[in-house]
Amino acid sequence: MKDLISVIFMNFWGYDCIIFLAAVFTAFIYYAVRRSSEKLHKKLHLTVYVPDDELSQYEAADEIAELRENDVLTMRNHMGKLYSLFVNMTGIFPLLGILGTVVSLLSLVTDMHDVTGNFYGALTSTFWGIVFAIIFKLLDGIISPRIEYNEKSVSLYLERQRERRKDKVSAP
Repeated sequence: MKDLISVIFMNFWGYDCIIFLAAVFTAFIYYAVRRSSEKLHKKLHLTVYVPDDELSQYEAADEIAELRENDVLTMRNHMGKLYSLFVNMTGIFPLLGILGTVVSLLSLVTDMHDVTGNFYGALTSTFWGIVFAIIFKLLDGIISPRIEYNEKSVSLYLERQRERRKDKVSAP
């Protein structure tokens, strides 16, 4: 078991460090996407789905009065850009693992004395690329329903805003 752990972390200061740095960056992006989606959800929740309770209706009316269409669109665009970056970074991890494997195997050409060490180093890059791809794909499965829900809420909000404008224009 000790040998397995030492093999897994053997190439850390080599190419694996780049994979770990990309994972840290992707984790920060995930946090920003999550925070942005929660902020948009809280902003639209009372606006789109007004509760039946009379006191809650007054609170919702106050929220609607404070809410501006440009703010909602800006928040949606920000969330969409962050989510797009997160999805693209998630897709990079298998490629980083393969690239690390190729870089490590290329060193076999110049150094045939340590074939086993170079081969293990190549496999660790693939290992970390796959591990982080799985982790971030799972996180994507958690956050994507919230993103879709927010998109539907924004569409519903915009549709209701258009209807209100039509009603104001047609009213005498």
